[in-house]
Amino acid sequence: MARPRKPLLDRARIATTALRLVDAQGEFSVPQIARSLGVQTASVYHHVDGRAGVIELLRERVAEAIDSSALDSGPWDAALESWARSYRAAFAAHPRAIPLLTASPVRAPKVLAQYERAAGLLLDAGFAPPTVIPVIAALENVVLGSALDLAAPETMWEVADERAAPRLARALAATGPARADTAFELSLAGVLERVRAMAAGLP
Repeated sequence: MARPRKPLLDRARIATTALRLVDAQGEFSVPQIARSLGVQTASVYHHVDGRAGVIELLRERVAEAIDSSALDSGPWDAALESWARSYRAAFAAHPRAIPLLTASPVRAPKVLAQYERAAGLLLDAGFAPPTVIPVIAALENVVLGSALDLAAPETMWEVADERAAPRLARALAATGPARADTAFELSLAGVLERVRAMAAGLP
């Protein structure tokens, strides 16, 4: 019998299947992946190091959509802003993956390479080493929080009786249709303003 032209199982197919499961239900299991691919669970383990290995495949797959090319050129603040916007878009497409990925350390080499570029950008711009990771983490807090916010209902506060919360009801009525985008712009601008102050040596 002739051998199939494509292997029945590989890391790319595992990643695709795992991400589809996470998008649908917010979780996955290795046996679920195996059943979806029509293989034995043991076959999946031949390609990945258990659940942790699948999570890193998921991380790599989502991160593929992030355009990190801006990190290779200045000015540093514009580069970080461009990276943050692309980062948000990538995770907004898969918000249910965020809790899984933030619950474990980053190990995937391709993803670490992006962080290496971000760290290098900041160090080359004159940031002190102790400030680099906090700056990156602050940006991630904004990006990932906003990606989750994009998946939330447009109105997150329901006031059944306006008499009980009249000022909140007034503010809600005045809110525009792009609440999540407006909040992201405000948050990103605030973080970048503070980081620029750090770069200038301001307290």
